[in-house]
Amino acid sequence: MTRHHPTALRRSAVIAAAALTVGAAATLAAPGAGAATAAGTPKLELIAATPAVTVDRWEGEPGVYLDLGTYITVDGGPFEVRVTRKSYNDPVVASQVIHSGGRTITRTLPKGLVNDFSGLPGFLKVSISDASGAKKVDTTQSFCPNNRAGRIRPDAPATSKYPDGCSDNPFALGGVWGVEKGWAAATSQGFRGDNPIDLPAGDYTAKVSVAKKYRDLFGIPDKTQTIKVTVRQQGSGGAQGLAGAQRGRKGASKSLKAPAGRPAGKAAVAADMPKPDLRALPAYGIAITDGGEGGEGAVAGKDYLAFSATVWNGGPSPLVVDGFRKPGAEKMDAYQYFYDAKGKQVGYTPTGTMEWDPREGHQHWHFSDFASYRLLGADKKEIVRSGKEAFCLANTDAIDYTVKNANWHPFNTDLATACGEETAVSVREVLDVGNGDTYSQFRPGQSFDVTDLPNGTYYIQVIANPDNRLKEQSTANNVTYRKVVLGGTPGARTVTVPKYGLIDAP
Repeated sequence: MTRHHPTALRRSAVIAAAALTVGAAATLAAPGAGAATAAGTPKLELIAATPAVTVDRWEGEPGVYLDLGTYITVDGGPFEVRVTRKSYNDPVVASQVIHSGGRTITRTLPKGLVNDFSGLPGFLKVSISDASGAKKVDTTQSFCPNNRAGRIRPDAPATSKYPDGCSDNPFALGGVWGVEKGWAAATSQGFRGDNPIDLPAGDYTAKVSVAKKYRDLFGIPDKTQTIKVTVRQQGSGGAQGLAGAQRGRKGASKSLKAPAGRPAGKAAVAADMPKPDLRALPAYGIAITDGGEGGEGAVAGKDYLAFSATVWNGGPSPLVVDGFRKPGAEKMDAYQYFYDAKGKQVGYTPTGTMEWDPREGHQHWHFSDFASYRLLGADKKEIVRSGKEAFCLANTDAIDYTVKNANWHPFNTDLATACGEETAVSVREVLDVGNGDTYSQFRPGQSFDVTDLPNGTYYIQVIANPDNRLKEQSTANNVTYRKVVLGGTPGARTVTVPKYGLIDAP
């Protein structure tokens, strides 16, 4: 599959909100035990949905991915945290938002509590012992409040306004984490392909508790949950199959519907009409790959510089592109649509074409001229251009959910919900506000052939809207550069990636 970096695929695999069989939450202690708290202040508690779980260890896997069935319940008011950073040279800052009596109270959380947008680090303490009582695992786990949330009682809000999942894009800028009042969020992310624990088949006892710094910070009762764990040994293939099955869309919230036919009337876009703002993020996931690994266009013995790149929409309006196909035509005519502050369509303009890509791993309609990738020399003059020039738009990454009009529940989060079939007469592709579209350039022809380049400094250039066919609020933020240093010898090239501000993400 030529599309996304593996982390982006896991991001799309966040399990949808699940019905919880935990019953009503017990009486919870308010933050600041014994002290009076304002109405709307959330009360958090760690619970276990079941006293025993069975997990499978699949042949060929490095360990088991523990889902111990523990949840954080929320009552008294929604639990909400906003996470931001001013720039890539500034640290991540987290604030708790409390909605009380028509007022909004913002409480800045301790400096250094979080360092990225994936969740609260070290939130849980997990200790696992075998049947003899010998300790086998003593570890901590992070907690994403947006993870696998569901209601715990019938009078709770029917739906959650908070996003699904937390972002692991290293260049994310703003996140919103939250659990509705009367809801609970799973402390485990389920099967994600991360942090396996090496436990042989057998019976174990797990003890789970919230770390003291978080108990003190949020007034969480000091309770330890004990869960019996049975690890079963299974054959090969199951874990991979489960991962593939979960690579569907995150949510099916409301979406803009494609018009029934080709637009009629004069195309127009007023200067003051709300428009999207496409912004390029620096490349990451940078590595040398070997053409001998195979793939389309691969040449054995050659070295390729692979990377992931994200273009996101800073708003205030979504990027909406529709393709229309004339009978018998191989390409679709593409149009960009515009909407006012109330979501009413107020204009459109021609913006190039869409083409069908029949290759395995694609098999969908690509919009041309969305982004371009180039390798530049130390003088920032072009040396190699990526063959990737056409794209199927999808909201794979939450980049900044604190910007105006950010859509916390984008509809098309992967290729299963966008881009159309070969027989389609029209296609709608959308990049929602606050969301990014990530592609990995790991196939030869998309990645850069660096076999014969001399060692030294280079730059990966990411360009959004390279031919300015799309109408935007601004084009001043459409280009980024990521410095790389090539070394080694042909057939054994190396790459070193310096930090980008405070971001150490090769």
